[in-house]
Amino acid sequence: MFYSIIIPTFKRADEVVECLESLTKQSYKHFEVILADGTPVESLEKHIEKYKSVLDLHFLYEEYLGVSEARNLGATVAKGDYFIFLDSDCIFPENYLAQVEQSLSVNYLDEFGGPDAAHSTFTTLQKAISYTMTSMLTTGGIRGQKKHVGQFHPRGFNMGISRKAFETVGGYSTFKCGEDIELSIRIIKAGFKVDLIPEAFVYHKRRSTLKQFYHQVFRFGAARINIWSRHKEELKLTHLFPSIFIIGFIKSILLFLLSFLFRILYLTSLSNTMTEEMYASMYNTFTVICQLPLVIYTIYFLVLILHATIQNKSIKVGIYSFFTCITQMSGYGFGFIANAWEVIVKGNKNGLKL
Repeated sequence: MFYSIIIPTFKRADEVVECLESLTKQSYKHFEVILADGTPVESLEKHIEKYKSVLDLHFLYEEYLGVSEARNLGATVAKGDYFIFLDSDCIFPENYLAQVEQSLSVNYLDEFGGPDAAHSTFTTLQKAISYTMTSMLTTGGIRGQKKHVGQFHPRGFNMGISRKAFETVGGYSTFKCGEDIELSIRIIKAGFKVDLIPEAFVYHKRRSTLKQFYHQVFRFGAARINIWSRHKEELKLTHLFPSIFIIGFIKSILLFLLSFLFRILYLTSLSNTMTEEMYASMYNTFTVICQLPLVIYTIYFLVLILHATIQNKSIKVGIYSFFTCITQMSGYGFGFIANAWEVIVKGNKNGLKL
């Protein structure tokens, strides 16, 4: 097949150059690349000029062009039988398209999604974020593994859609975040065949700071409520997990601190109505109840750090993964709660501004 690779971008000149460079090395050559840029004032075109001679490259530009609008615009000029939507912060293995072609020729899909991975050149933080977003020990395993919870929904950083499926459902909606999942839901509802191609992975850089990562996953959590507003059947128990996890973690810390307060009361013997034995028994029981939740969380985090260390062959990545896990769970969890309050309690159908 002939593939149209459609890439939206915004203020990412260096990453776009890396992305295009990796596409020049594809072993499968039957494709075009469409870049849809929304960067204000500073045009991306001067940075990509040299690639027009080695790639079938088309450049579309409109100031402040949104992600969904950029992808839809790219699809209107695409010549391919199959559209592949990719993020501009991705680097592609040389056999990426060859793997897609081989898989679709054996088991045709109207839409596919592929996993992401960390490249050896990524920073420690980028590797830790990649681990958190893809590991089965976090919520990441749902996104791009052979075994996942419920129906698999391809994500916009690495997803392919046949022209027929894309045009049948009308392309991307007006969603500002979660638009890829919402599109996948409509494609599945329309009766098209959707699944994961595990071999079609990309190296995904993601965000470069914990603050940026937090804002990204906060939007993901909030977007899940917007998706639920349009597709009521799509809210699953697993989507509540980050909120439950982070609230439970905060409560476990508070309970742990409370046990020390009780320790002070015990040592100062403020109660004159109890015998020393009764007070000691109450203290021991209360201490166990207060400290057990944090012990369980501690064991979980130690297992996560060990697993991340072994998988990445780096104790530094393992330690960083503790912080990226907390960031992911808190960002997604609080985003989910904040938008649920906005939509369900306050009655704002549009939800938070994302």
